[in-house]
Amino acid sequence: MHRETHTWHSPHLGQDMTLNVYGHYGAPVMVFPCSRGRYFDYEGMGMIDAIAGFIDSGRIKLFCVDSVDDQSWYDFGKFPADRNARHEAYDRYIVNEVIPFVRDHCNQPDARVMANGCSMGAYHAVNFYLKHPDLFAGTIALSGLYRLDRAEFGLGAADLPAVYFNSPLSYLSGLSDAWFFDRYREGRMIVCVGQGAWEEEAVEDTRALESICREKSIPAWFDYWGHDVNHDWPWWYRQMNYFLGHLYG
Repeated sequence: MHRETHTWHSPHLGQDMTLNVYGHYGAPVMVFPCSRGRYFDYEGMGMIDAIAGFIDSGRIKLFCVDSVDDQSWYDFGKFPADRNARHEAYDRYIVNEVIPFVRDHCNQPDARVMANGCSMGAYHAVNFYLKHPDLFAGTIALSGLYRLDRAEFGLGAADLPAVYFNSPLSYLSGLSDAWFFDRYREGRMIVCVGQGAWEEEAVEDTRALESICREKSIPAWFDYWGHDVNHDWPWWYRQMNYFLGHLYG
């Protein structure tokens, strides 16, 4: 399998950032890591091997990015507004640095990129797609939380105003701009969750997101796997193969 590693100094984040590329060609997929995760986790946790058939056959090309979660949503020593500001810098890094890199690497100047991730990566995949549907083609989001006022992030209802525009269940409920909905109708949004161990909050948020999408006529595929399906990599391997088969098979 063709594999590359690229590092550059991000002016938006003020630090070096690294990403891995897997595959020679194919539909571009940007992978966000799990909480506090790194750009090499998809490979290290076995996902690259699990979906190698789609990469080696040229159906997809993966761009696995780094995160700054430990400087934003998991930096519990910062005020909520400061954590949000750090995430906004990450947003600018992805939009203004990584997306142009992906388009140039694929020789597709207008490409819209599929966003993918598991757990915290699913949050990022959904959030980036919903905020930038002109840049992202959709999501394959597995086992995510989609609201920031949760104990997981050390945030409560009183903190929500400071992070509102990065909490999908919050801002999507109030969204009315037709520009977004026109682009959502062109997208392929897949949100999946198991119903086994450690998936309870993810199920709750997935159902809430489904309700909002249905109410606002946002096309999306919500898929609830069985009560034996846990919040863990072996199930995410199966889910990725299943959804990649539907999208690119």
